Amino acid sequence: MYDNYLDNIIGAASYSLVGIALMIIGYFLVDLLTPGRIGTLIWTERNKNAALLLSSNILGIGIITVGAIWASSGNLVQGLAGTFTYGAIGLAAMAVAFLLLDALTPGKLGKIVTSEELHPAVWVTSTMHIAIGGVIAMALS
Repeated sequence: MYDNYLDNIIGAASYSLVGIALMIIGYFLVDLLTPGRIGTLIWTERNKNAALLLSSNILGIGIITVGAIWASSGNLVQGLAGTFTYGAIGLAAMAVAFLLLDALTPGKLGKIVTSEELHPAVWVTSTMHIAIGGVIAMALS
């Protein structure tokens, strides 16, 4: 029983580290795609659009991470590799979707995200990030 408990602790810690790493990469990706510094926009300027976009990115990655853990069937090494790989695919898909939506819609999405006025386009973009996370998580089953 103790061995299983220790294995679970190691697994939880390992998945947490991979999940946190993916969320940090997601943070920098959103920062790259939007003008200005995402941290300043959210924590200093209290920009709701930027907070919504970053939150949806983190939630999407969280959904993918949960899906990858579920699909790992207890194989820690395979699960960690899958989590990172599918998380990276999710981040790339979110970035491509952001750029495609920006190209297909009026205005510049990056500029809209940094606007002080809450904008419906950010809700659409954020929903897309969460949906991408769900699609990739379901592809793992």
